[in-house]
Amino acid sequence: QLVESGGGFVQSGGSLRLTCATSGFFFSGSFMSWHRQAPGKERELVASITPSANAMTYADSVKGRFAISRNNTNKMVWLQMNSLKPEDSGVYYCCAGGVYWGQGTQVTVSA
Repeated sequence: QLVESGGGFVQSGGSLRLTCATSGFFFSGSFMSWHRQAPGKERELVASITPSANAMTYADSVKGRFAISRNNTNKMVWLQMNSLKPEDSGVYYCCAGGVYWGQGTQVTVSA
């Protein structure tokens, strides 16, 4: 199970921190990722992190603004989002190993 939280409404330039709480699978051995989907658009990968957190990847559109992190003891993943832009708006999903998905949390950034 993956449960996202931390979404909300923020003005352009603001920050949000998304949290993904997990259970029921081998977390410390799983690649974790955040994805987002805007209305009328396909779901896209935003950021991913290796099981040991020794490497992270980011979509070009969020590099330098977003940071993914994890804690294998608490089985949690975070996405720190800074300098938010209206085009960052959408539903953000946490994903484990490309297999398990959360229900999503809405992020809305006003101009």
